[in-house]
Amino acid sequence: MYEDIIKIAASFLALSGAAIIFFGGLAAIVRILEKELSKQALNYNDIRRSFTSKVLMGLEFFIAGDLIKTVLEPSEDQIIILAAIVAIRAVIGYSLNKELRDLGPGG
Repeated sequence: MYEDIIKIAASFLALSGAAIIFFGGLAAIVRILEKELSKQALNYNDIRRSFTSKVLMGLEFFIAGDLIKTVLEPSEDQIIILAAIVAIRAVIGYSLNKELRDLGPGG
């Protein structure tokens, strides 16, 4: 019973992360198409900033889901996999945060 609840919570967090990234991508596509079709100025920094922040948030949800799964199965293999995922996420997060800083203020 308790393990089932934890598995559902971990799956929910992973699906939430995927949904955040997916809908962030859809929103970016829509905004790009709007700019292209209306012949607006072609500065995509605001779109990149918004999409990048959605990717970062989605990654946080993935990590939370994996962390919860590891609580259920704290085997050496699971801990190594989690450590690798967290390391990869840290590198990606650092790169995306740097890109956000380089794009400047905005929202």
